[in-house]
Amino acid sequence: EVQLVESGGGLVQTGGSLRLSCATSGFTIDAYAVGWFRQAPGQEREGVSWINNDGSSYYLDSVKGRFTTSRDNAKNTVYLQMNSLKPEDTAVYYCAADSRQDYSGSRLTNYYGLDYWGGGTVVTVSS
Repeated sequence: EVQLVESGGGLVQTGGSLRLSCATSGFTIDAYAVGWFRQAPGQEREGVSWINNDGSSYYLDSVKGRFTTSRDNAKNTVYLQMNSLKPEDTAVYYCAADSRQDYSGSRLTNYYGLDYWGGGTVVTVSS
């Protein structure tokens, strides 16, 4: 059974940090790209970051320089380190895995049809 389980969310003050984890099972993550997405109440889901199986990555403009995605294939886990958090980062954060690599940046907006999704973790940044 394929599973993606996010963890690490919580309540943090403006300027604080959180590290989200996406633990995967049931498939070989080495061959997959993984994206982080978020959805705030009343808003559409948006892509935050994408990391290919070779470690190359790209980010939403508003998080560049603050967020970093990484992967540990030995642990079947992908991470999202979030620093200098702002209230506008408040959202449910999801990870998703896909067998198709992408180097164009398009997956931040074209995320329909990705192979597997997690159930999300809530991040709340207080002002």
